Parts: sequence; structure tokens; C-alpha cells
Amino acid sequence: MTTDRRPTPAGDTGAAASKVAQVTLAFWIMKICATTLGETAGDQLSMTMHLGYGASTLVLLAAFAVTVVLQMGARRFHPALYWSVILTTSTAGTTLSDFMDRTLRLGYARGAALLAGTLVAVLVSWRASTGSLSVDSIRSRRSEAFYWAAILVSNTLGTALGDFLADDSGLGFLGGATLIGGGIALTALAWRITRLDRVALFWCAFVLTRPFGATFGDLLTKPVAAGGLDLGTAAASVVLAVPLVALVAWSSWRSRRAEPA
Repeated sequence: MTTDRRPTPAGDTGAAASKVAQVTLAFWIMKICATTLGETAGDQLSMTMHLGYGASTLVLLAAFAVTVVLQMGARRFHPALYWSVILTTSTAGTTLSDFMDRTLRLGYARGAALLAGTLVAVLVSWRASTGSLSVDSIRSRRSEAFYWAAILVSNTLGTALGDFLADDSGLGFLGGATLIGGGIALTALAWRITRLDRVALFWCAFVLTRPFGATFGDLLTKPVAAGGLDLGTAAASVVLAVPLVALVAWSSWRSRRAEPA
């Protein structure tokens, strides 16, 4: 999925080269791997290691802050760094959503509604500030700050939606993953055969890949009696990390080949 390409507004200066991944099929595969890994890794910290949702959220938000500062300080696109930020937004989103829904007792539906409103506010502010929501080429620090804020909120929203489908809707982990997978397929089809706004379709797909990862992660880790495969959070995280690391390495190799001598 691609979006519109508009010139950077005057005064919105920053890095000259795009510092984010191109939106290709490989991008979506890596995004699903990263978000599913974020679900299992977040649960490993908060539940398996008994750190709790609040403490885990603080730890993972600190990790996100470190990676995003490094990312925004970089002068060019580094695949490993970029996907590290994606992974930390996913893990932080997992525990933050659980903290809102379970510790603060907002519930999945109210938590998702609050996060959806927050995402809309971030996107509206982004559009008003820079004149565009294009993610094809993030070339200014202002746009990049909005980009990462939107990703953090969308990954947290996706976790809440995934938990709602798996736990409150009665669909279960497999049913929830199947429903979200169908939504992703319909979004891809709309991008292919319609003229619907590319920016809206991108963020729709981006949000949907997170609950798909959340429900698929739960399917891998939860007990068989609860409808899962009972791999455990540690084993499932390793299984998901292998293809993600391989794809990041491949992306880094292609990025180095593309650099001018």
C-alpha cells in the first residue's frame, strides 16, 4: 500500500533522506511478525515473569523512548533500528493496553474506544501540522515524531481490539485471528481494485495487523484448554524472532547494496 507524495511544508526541516521502511509485501510480513512477537514478549515480562502490567509498561515505554530517540537522531534509514522501534511499540502497546483494560478496569471495549479517539487526534494533528499523512517518505523530524506517536497508539489500540475479539466476543483466539485476517485481506483487496484513500487504507491495515498479531500470539501461548497451542511465551517468542531477524538481516543487506559507493 502506498500513499500520496506531497512536498515537505516550508519550515518543516530535518533529515533529507527517508528514514522509514518502504511499504511492500515484506513490510507487512515483518510487521505481523513484530506485532505477534510484541504480544508474546510483553506477556513474558508482565505475566510469566510476574512483573505486572504497570511496571512492565514503564520498562517497555523506556525501551521505546531509547529506540525512538536513536531512530530520530539517525541520518538515514537503518532497518535494524527501525524494526527495533516497531518491536518496542508493539511490546509497550501490549502491556499498556492490558494495564488500561485490566488494572484500570476500563474493559476492552472502552479501552479500544479511548485509544481509537487518541489515534484520530494524533492523525488530525499530524495532518494539520505538516499538510500530509503520507508514510511513503518521512523526511522531517516533525513528521517522524507524529509517525511514531501514531504507530505506538495504533499498536496499543490493536492489542485492545484483539483481546476484545478473543475474550469478550466469544470468537476465541482462532476465530478472532480468522476474522482479523479476513479484514486485512479485504483492505488489501480495496487497495488493489478501488480508488479509496491510500492513507486511510494504510492505517486501517496497520491497525488490523496488530490485533491479528495479538490473537495469533495468544493462540500460540495460551493453554490447550483455553483454545491455544500452549507453546509458552518464551518458546513462542523464539519461534517468531527467527523469521523477523532473518527478514531484518535481508533488508539490511539490500539497504547496503542500494547505497552509493
